[in-house]
Amino acid sequence: MRTPARLHPLLEEGLIDEVHYALMSGKEASVYVVQSAGRICCAKVYKDASQRSFKKAAQYQEGRKVRNSRRARAMEKGSGFGREQAEESWQSAEVDALFKLAAAGVRVPTPYGCYDGVLLMELVVDAEGDVAPRLNDISLTAEQARQDHHQMMQAILQMLAVGLVHGDLSEFNVLQGSEGPVIIDLPQAVDAAANNNARWMLKRDVDNITAYYARFAPELAATRYADEIWALFEAGNLDPKHPLTGCYNEQQGAVDLDAILSEIQAASDEAALRRARQQAEPE
Repeated sequence: MRTPARLHPLLEEGLIDEVHYALMSGKEASVYVVQSAGRICCAKVYKDASQRSFKKAAQYQEGRKVRNSRRARAMEKGSGFGREQAEESWQSAEVDALFKLAAAGVRVPTPYGCYDGVLLMELVVDAEGDVAPRLNDISLTAEQARQDHHQMMQAILQMLAVGLVHGDLSEFNVLQGSEGPVIIDLPQAVDAAANNNARWMLKRDVDNITAYYARFAPELAATRYADEIWALFEAGNLDPKHPLTGCYNEQQGAVDLDAILSEIQAASDEAALRRARQQAEPE
């Protein structure tokens, strides 16, 4: 196999010992199986913005902090330097998310480092030690689907507990590892507190994953995990170990008509008093 140009510097610097084969090519990056420091791992080579097909990137970048004000201004202007910084920000978002989620116990590929647009990380394998398949390539028993679905809902909860929403979660970016599902592809992960789209993105993530597992266990389609998880988030009660049920009851408080009428009457009295004072003023 011809070694990709982006991997040559890593080979020269000894960060990669050998490139074995291409694993996949997606809308954001190409992934290669490589050997590094005596272990088999993945090298994710990010594509340039002109080659990426990922749409509506601005929705995902809302609320992301750029520490350097010069870089932030350049990104807003869209200059050559700004586009370069935007690319770096897009790539570092996944690296930061992976380290953050791995530390929180969310099952994601262990990141090893990012070098010149190449992310080195764990190669996820299945129970037989082969490269783990994506969910869309496998079938499950109803019991396995129920078990894995619950595990995924807890993972989404854990992600939100550290302030992140995946934003593009589906059966195409979850691997079936030896110990269950593993979440991948996180460059578009959003800051839940700073991004106005976070709630519907989380709901879409949950709905996509639930629809997949409901193919094998149809009763899962009736669950309401997205509402349950977001309600915990809004209430400030988001314990990453909180046991989820999939049930959610919207609690609409009874309308206090007496209080509303009292407010209306007070406003009316104040307006009448103001008119009386205006009429009493000498011309």
